[in-house]
Amino acid sequence: QVQLVESGGGLVQAGGSLRLSCAASESIFSVRAMGWYRQAPGNQREMVARITGAGTTTYADSVKGRYTISRDNTKNTVYLQMNSLKPEDTAVYYCNIKTIFNDNWGQGTQVTVSS
Repeated sequence: QVQLVESGGGLVQAGGSLRLSCAASESIFSVRAMGWYRQAPGNQREMVARITGAGTTTYADSVKGRYTISRDNTKNTVYLQMNSLKPEDTAVYYCNIKTIFNDNWGQGTQVTVSS
């Protein structure tokens, strides 16, 4: 099992920015996709950004133009740059890495956006 450690969450005012990081404990082979999901209290978990092994990116409509997903393969790390944050972005954000064998999840990091 690969350990994914998330960091970068916190409290920010509306209009501000945060960058989330997700570092794998070791190199992961046969990666199909890396992504970020979020879950707010009372809501279902939703995908906000994804990048495939080939580099194709996908974003939820609610974050297009504001969020950017990227990766650094030399550091086994995936990032989520979040700009122009809104109160409705408040949630616990989870990193996910899919391989041909299994899914790997981070522990979650809280993002809170104040009005």
